Amino acid sequence: MKITRKIKIRLKKFLLKSTIYFLSISIGLVLVFKFVPVLITITMLGQWVKGGELHYNWEPIENLSPEMPIAVVAAEDQLFPEHHGFDFKSIKKAIKANQKTEKLRGGSTISQQTAKNVFLWQGRSWIRKGLETYFTFLIELIWGKKRILEVYLNVSEMGPQTFGAEAAAQRYFKIPAAKLSRNRAARIAAILPSPRKWKAVNSGSYVNKRTAHIERQIRQLGGPAYLKEINL
Repeated sequence: MKITRKIKIRLKKFLLKSTIYFLSISIGLVLVFKFVPVLITITMLGQWVKGGELHYNWEPIENLSPEMPIAVVAAEDQLFPEHHGFDFKSIKKAIKANQKTEKLRGGSTISQQTAKNVFLWQGRSWIRKGLETYFTFLIELIWGKKRILEVYLNVSEMGPQTFGAEAAAQRYFKIPAAKLSRNRAARIAAILPSPRKWKAVNSGSYVNKRTAHIERQIRQLGGPAYLKEINL
């Protein structure tokens, strides 16, 4: 009985220390990345190991064409300025859709995708989803919308071994991201769901249709002015 009690006490101490360490490290990282560019992510490392090269150039959001932020919002998360990290209507729709087909549909917001891209790994599991929820809450609380969008535009995978709008613009169109037109920004946004499969240039019919749809959505949202409420 005494041995069992000692084990329980040690286990409680271990769990308490582990929780304190996790909270301290995770909150510390979120605070650091509020001000410091993200140098590398787990996904980047994986692509570098597989491909042997990495195209990644961090640029402040002010240095990007104003068409690029609104393009990804129009494509991925039109309620981004309004929600607090989670779009519950989209999540419910995704769950219902996934029950009817083997092809899984995502319901993640830009905030959730950013949390996953920066702090976690790709893939589907309840553990990763739980951690994603935790980090989404933290970045919404500590970073704010403008910083979340800035990080998203820099670390999102936008092609094989290609991360961020600046690297994508340079690689696909041979121009800095500051000079991206609406059509070219929409083309980059169009491949985000499957950046290793779809192409921003020499695109197939699906990407071309998706690009045109994103451009229509941008117009309906009112263009870059739609993001003024998050100080863009």
